[in-house]
Amino acid sequence: MNPNPVIGVLYHWLGGLASGSFYVPYRGVKRWAWETFWLAGGFFSWIIAPWSFALLMTRDLLPVLHETPGTVFFWTFFFGLLWGVGGLTFGLTMRYLGLSLGMAVVLGLCAAFGTLIPPIFRGEFMTQVVGTVSGRIILLGIFVCLLGIAAAGVAGICKERAMSPEQQKVTIKEFDLKKGVGVATLSGVMSACFAYGLAAGDPIKALTIKHGTPDLWQGLPVLVVVLLGGFTTNFIWCVALNIRNKTGYQYFTSISREPNDYGRGETIIETAVDAPSREVVEHMTSARKKRQSSVAVEDVPASRREDRAPVPMLANYLLCALAGTTWYFQFFFYSMGETQMGKYKFSSWTLHMASIIIFSSLWGIGLKEWKGAGVQAGRLLALALLLLVGSTVIVGYGNYLGLAQ
Repeated sequence: MNPNPVIGVLYHWLGGLASGSFYVPYRGVKRWAWETFWLAGGFFSWIIAPWSFALLMTRDLLPVLHETPGTVFFWTFFFGLLWGVGGLTFGLTMRYLGLSLGMAVVLGLCAAFGTLIPPIFRGEFMTQVVGTVSGRIILLGIFVCLLGIAAAGVAGICKERAMSPEQQKVTIKEFDLKKGVGVATLSGVMSACFAYGLAAGDPIKALTIKHGTPDLWQGLPVLVVVLLGGFTTNFIWCVALNIRNKTGYQYFTSISREPNDYGRGETIIETAVDAPSREVVEHMTSARKKRQSSVAVEDVPASRREDRAPVPMLANYLLCALAGTTWYFQFFFYSMGETQMGKYKFSSWTLHMASIIIFSSLWGIGLKEWKGAGVQAGRLLALALLLLVGSTVIVGYGNYLGLAQ
């Protein structure tokens, strides 16, 4: 199969659309704690969808995984595990730096480390990247992407300034620049481990092609292993929260025991790769405050009646299945796009990160969650989107020149 960077960029845009959209169905989940709906959807994201598509689209999946050298399997799984660990520090970043600055720092580091470390590790950075015109153009695209992320962060800061003092306190719980930068660095690097896991799985791609899998689907068996590592971390954390918050019963019964058993302010495990857009986070935070206020003024009999209100179990599970499968599609299309980028496939990570921010921001605009943010914030957001779209074009052009060379 001959690579085609134009098609590759389109695949990455589709992946970004999936990533920017997956959290929307979760907004319809009723009366479940975060850890409950995140794990319910996660079974589709990390287990059901990866195995189903890999079994359907590739040849001899189980023999391929059986033939994979132990060290390759371990590192591919381990980097997926570390990607999950990055989520444990993502929530702390928001606490110490605030939503806008925190997400800008983490996303910037994730984009930079996830894109540049693989070619540096392979010893290709100076020769194939810095030493070629096409490689330098790709580096320019990466730089433009980082500028776009920074502009998005500044736009968010302007939006936060337009909030009321009460809303600002919710957004930044305990600002601490020193702690925040340290935690954000750890979170960004750990979140980038997903890219390292995909790179570590290159021998699995060679094996599945050897078994007759078309080049376009060669990355699907790798996703099975990387996401198995991510599932491990997510499962442990969510079950721990189920135990701590006494919310494990929610998987099995339609009777809710507490009127406010979802949204306890716990540190969530979403990373820079799969975090909802900033608008969704703000929406959920404000909604939680409204629910808490409404509960405070209810009399006891009314609260007890709400406690016994039925939970729409089927609807919740279907929404989680939709959200989880949509989440998986970001890497389904990512693996397809990577096959089209030629020798500079490492640049796929920048395309992926840029596309995530583009489409999550567009969702925020479409849902009118930037309304009232002010003219300056709107202009900065428009600049960010322009830079991010431009970065994907520049990176795609660099890959096109690489094919010509």
